[in-house]
Amino acid sequence: MGILEVKNVNKNFGGLKALSEVNLSVRENTVHAIIGPNGAGKSTLLNCLVGKLIPDTGSVMFDGQSVLGRSPYEINQMGISRVFQTPEIFGDLTVMENMLIPIFARRDGAFRMHAFESVANEREIIEQAEHVLEDMNMADKRGMHAASMSRGDKRRLEIGMCLSQEPRLLLLDEPTAGMARADTNNTIDLLKQIKQDRDITIAIIEHDMHVVFSLADRITVLAQGTPLVEDDPQNIKGNPKVREAYLGESA
Repeated sequence: MGILEVKNVNKNFGGLKALSEVNLSVRENTVHAIIGPNGAGKSTLLNCLVGKLIPDTGSVMFDGQSVLGRSPYEINQMGISRVFQTPEIFGDLTVMENMLIPIFARRDGAFRMHAFESVANEREIIEQAEHVLEDMNMADKRGMHAASMSRGDKRRLEIGMCLSQEPRLLLLDEPTAGMARADTNNTIDLLKQIKQDRDITIAIIEHDMHVVFSLADRITVLAQGTPLVEDDPQNIKGNPKVREAYLGESA
């Protein structure tokens, strides 16, 4: 049994079958990549994993509990955090202010910048934010406005905001999209370090195969909403089903 179990999931949009009998098992403390050509159903599946979409049939279980029908706050409290394709940060706030928001929200269910329960609580929250910024190598940027940073730094900040909530499962939706190669490589190194230092499971949707094969312990390949293959990375590269799905040609 994996920490995340998807069983017999189907999702239709009108007459379009987006997901068909999807089964997926993500083992704890691994990096599991979900790949496939455009239109394969990757984003639909991810939205089912975080409760944003409810499958027509099937189940999505995290650590033995269903995620279906739960609010984003409830999903977060279960220990699941998500990084979106476009960095979801507050550009008009500083890096430190961005980092404080998810920490306080996880504890309180809402964010009130100047309504800490006590001075001790305020100090504890700030220390937690500073610790995460140090882990993200962003301590020197704590006073910068987030909007002024590079896309790579914005992504690093967003990942830090997720980690500040101490998730057990981190879901990454195309985390290197739109990045220069240097920023992509920095993100790979960051995720490797996170995996090494933290008791965390990572599921990643990614088009960049350099990223996938640099990080993944296990890969699931989707095509037209249906899983084609789930295997270790070394067995995926030469798989004829994968080559056909991506290139449209048989082995």
